[in-house]
Amino acid sequence: MPVSCVLADDYIMLNIKPGEHGSTFGGNPIAAKVSIAALQVIKDEHLMENAERLGKIFRDEMSAFKSPMIEKVRGKGLLNAIIIKPRNGKEAWDVCLKMRDMGVLAKPTHQHIIRFAPPLVITEEQLREAIDIIKKAIASFE
Repeated sequence: MPVSCVLADDYIMLNIKPGEHGSTFGGNPIAAKVSIAALQVIKDEHLMENAERLGKIFRDEMSAFKSPMIEKVRGKGLLNAIIIKPRNGKEAWDVCLKMRDMGVLAKPTHQHIIRFAPPLVITEEQLREAIDIIKKAIASFE
């Protein structure tokens, strides 16, 4: 079921006036019930805390990986990015294609950034397997 919602603190929400924000998939009773259930799963399964912990592992591991192609690693929670320095004519797109062939999907943006957005339910074992693949893909261009 498609659902659309915005979550923010009072400072933000009290500044949105009627007619300033709309949603195709929000505002109906079924969508509201689905949203509440999804938020309850996020809370009960500690997915926010898990995302913060696993995101830190990703950033630490990738920052420690020394490669002339990696300019910077950044992110918050499980939404992370690696800024790529082109090397031997290869850019972020090429790294993403190599990762794809090895089993990891990621989105290149702006020709030099690889964006990673794994599902909140990813396990540490799955994350570490992905990190190994990412490292191997990058190293293959050196």
